[in-house]
Amino acid sequence: MLQRYVIVGASLAGGTAAITLREEGFDGEIVLIGAELHPPYERPPLSKEYLQGEKPFEDALLKPTSFYTDHSIQTRFGKRAMRVDPFDHMVELEGGGMLRYDKLLVATGVRNRRLRIPGADLEGVYDLRTVGDADRIRAMSLGGKHAVLVGMGFIGSEVAASLRHLGVEVTVVEPFKTPLYRVLGEEIGRAFVELHRNNGVQMFFEESVTAFEGAGRVQRVMTNAGRHIECDFVVVGVGVEPVTDLMVDSGVKIDNGIVVDEFCQTNVEGIYAAGDVANHFHPLFGRQIRVEHWQNAIHQGRAAARSMLDKREPYNDVHWFWSDQYDCNVQYAGFHTGWDELVVRGSLEERNAVVFYLQEQRIAAAVAFNRGRDLQRAMSLIRARVQVEPAVLRDESVDLRSLVPGARPVRTHHHRIVPHPVANPGEEVK
Repeated sequence: MLQRYVIVGASLAGGTAAITLREEGFDGEIVLIGAELHPPYERPPLSKEYLQGEKPFEDALLKPTSFYTDHSIQTRFGKRAMRVDPFDHMVELEGGGMLRYDKLLVATGVRNRRLRIPGADLEGVYDLRTVGDADRIRAMSLGGKHAVLVGMGFIGSEVAASLRHLGVEVTVVEPFKTPLYRVLGEEIGRAFVELHRNNGVQMFFEESVTAFEGAGRVQRVMTNAGRHIECDFVVVGVGVEPVTDLMVDSGVKIDNGIVVDEFCQTNVEGIYAAGDVANHFHPLFGRQIRVEHWQNAIHQGRAAARSMLDKREPYNDVHWFWSDQYDCNVQYAGFHTGWDELVVRGSLEERNAVVFYLQEQRIAAAVAFNRGRDLQRAMSLIRARVQVEPAVLRDESVDLRSLVPGARPVRTHHHRIVPHPVANPGEEVK
């Protein structure tokens, strides 16, 4: 009897896992269940090229729709999984019906947090998660509109840049001191303040939205400082939460997502998780980590599929992602929740720098402004977990590659800062 592997979540991680199962020679049944009507697609373009109208949706698809039929991958798009019964190895589907599995991968991703304030359900109050959300925001961006953005994390910052590209007047209300304050800290956040201010974004920090007002449709935003901001539409970006509802009463451990080991396996035999929903043990950092990156979704989706096939290898990627805002390419690698010292190599004012987050003189993470090459080289240092003197990291004449154990010392001839072009985010420019 053929084995049946069920994947709940037609996300980037789920779709990648289904593809990998076939590539690795699995000849049993594969069933891919997704709440959206679309096949798996990449979400980063939704706040950038797709929102700006510069990239068609088809370019964001992981594979054309025909791929799944051609490779005997059964799809249940537009269908939600409601509950998992690990004792009988069954998945209960929305509207009734049960689906048996031999092994199960959960790749349900995350959902946007909602503001629970008056007027939150008014027409014209949007958030961004799906291609449909992006379509609605772009439709509202035509004709010289004024938008208020609530929250300025990476998605909010990218939406602000895209809306300015479309000619929309943008005002931001952010409860913290700077954009990305909780992620990157105040010093780096100030660089984003200048970037957006220079591109015409009005920002109010350390203020919270208390209500949306309007006659059936949002017309103004109220803040706790007594500010009234007139607008045509609102985009809310106040964080996300992992989608774990279907695992309630399953016995699977839930703690900031679905807890898995370094092989993407849960504490319940035969159940795995990958992507944004997975809180995975990272061998490099020796702790549980949950990240919401494009790269992680793909690589962890592959790793989970291989583990399901008993081709287990520890998943220990150095996490990486990028963000494009105006003419600035920002890249981040590693993982940090705190730091002992912040080391800047280059010039934040000129947005030509790589910044290192040090813990006990080891690089936990790095963020780069228009320096993709330095960021990629820093990833080797993050993986090596070596101690590095802050003064050496600051020194522009020291090639970062020479700091990796066993590398031949390399020094440049000049101390001047040279911007590095980025052909593709994450690809080192030789």
